[in-house]
Amino acid sequence: MLKITLYYVPYNTNVAFLQIKQTEVTSLPEYRYLFYAHVYTSIFVLLFGFLQFIIPRAGNGKVIHRFSGYQYVFLILAFAAPSGIYMGLHANGGLPSKLSFILLGTLWWVTTWVAMIKIRKGKFLQHRDWMIRSFALCLSAVTLRFWKVIIVYLFHLPPIDVYQVIAWLGWVPNLIIAEILIYNYNKP
Repeated sequence: MLKITLYYVPYNTNVAFLQIKQTEVTSLPEYRYLFYAHVYTSIFVLLFGFLQFIIPRAGNGKVIHRFSGYQYVFLILAFAAPSGIYMGLHANGGLPSKLSFILLGTLWWVTTWVAMIKIRKGKFLQHRDWMIRSFALCLSAVTLRFWKVIIVYLFHLPPIDVYQVIAWLGWVPNLIIAEILIYNYNKP
């Protein structure tokens, strides 16, 4: 993901994914700014999200957990999810892809918001469950690219069909796995 992000450094509107989005880049000035907000914040969101699950919550780990958690929540709620929703409105692949990306961005924002509310109320287990959901949606950036390689290699579909399929495969299985994990964590 870092390599993909670095394609857009320095600022360039005619590189990688933006090459196929030139209509949006030229006719919707806000698109490029929201795209860059999404790309530049999402790489940090992934980093802070991973830290949430690998740093122990005792001693100094508690400080790191809180700091990275605040950054994770702020970046998603203020930048990454809203810009993702906007980009979803202009997604390639027609209505199926647009619906998927808008739903993904909305669920990502909502799950992160609920996780934040739960921790503020001291509901640690519910906070954990909602953060698992949020991070599962966050990981769609990674799984979408994984599925793209698999689908292209195995099925040789036209590019637009691949995009419509991976738009959903990027996050729906992640959320199902998250729900299975949550169920197993909470079993009596």
